[in-house]
Amino acid sequence: MTVDRLTPEMVYESILNAPSVFKTVRSRNPASGQPESLYIIKGLTFDGLDIYTKGKMLTREGVELFYVLISSKSSTDV
Repeated sequence: MTVDRLTPEMVYESILNAPSVFKTVRSRNPASGQPESLYIIKGLTFDGLDIYTKGKMLTREGVELFYVLISSKSSTDV
């Protein structure tokens, strides 16, 4: 996020404005070695900036959360 000068609010906006999950990829949790799904979400901020976010779903205290696990960056797609 820092390299692309993105704020957490910009990332939230792009996730909320995304039409759907762009892609799901399989991965392994580096700490436990257990398989997990990572979700790639492409969305726009209210200012029209295209942002690409990778993360995973977690359940904490019975509530599902999207955890920005790896990165959020400005999309390079044209």
